[in-house]
Amino acid sequence: MDWTAIALSVKLAALVSAILLFIALPLAHWLTFARRRWTFLVEALVALPLVLPPTVLGFYVLVSIGSRSPVGRIWTEWTGHGLAFTFEGLVLASLLYSLPFAVQPIGAAFSSVDTALLEASAMLGASRWRTFVRITLPLSIEGILAGVILSFAHTIGEFGVVLMVGGNLPGVTRTISISIYDQVQALQYDAANRTALVLLAFSFLVLAAVYGLRRRPWSVTPL
Repeated sequence: MDWTAIALSVKLAALVSAILLFIALPLAHWLTFARRRWTFLVEALVALPLVLPPTVLGFYVLVSIGSRSPVGRIWTEWTGHGLAFTFEGLVLASLLYSLPFAVQPIGAAFSSVDTALLEASAMLGASRWRTFVRITLPLSIEGILAGVILSFAHTIGEFGVVLMVGGNLPGVTRTISISIYDQVQALQYDAANRTALVLLAFSFLVLAAVYGLRRRPWSVTPL
């Protein structure tokens, strides 16, 4: 078992899901309640990683953060090293790749909030921020938790984007999915099987948690 790769994957997923929480909340709120005609274009752009091949997204991220790109030059001047094939580059690519897995569940939760409650809050003189904190946020907590869990799990299992942007540097960019690929390439099927079983069990638990949140079994009154 490649514990270094597992620890790196958990670190990456935890950081990405935490950052996505702060990005997805305002973005999902805007997409849900905005009345602009072109909102659907932003929504399509956010959902693009769902249908775009990971290698395509990884390629364009790599080009965008390369040493010849404006982002890459600014990062190099600021830190003294490039952004590609680093842990920071993995974080950036993972944010883009897992963004819809955070935004869509949170947006669905926001859209399920009764608009009559929001209108009543506004009529009573509450600000938009107070309405969001006191009404929208508590009523959407299940969707928010689902978004955090899904983005964490999705980041854990990334392969194509991680390989394109981060390469395969032990202790730096080699995640658990790349470790499994290396084990298979080296014909170490037993080690690959053990690691894959860990990911399989983790994925099942994540999906069980998400569906459990949606069903809310604790709120069902027994007959």
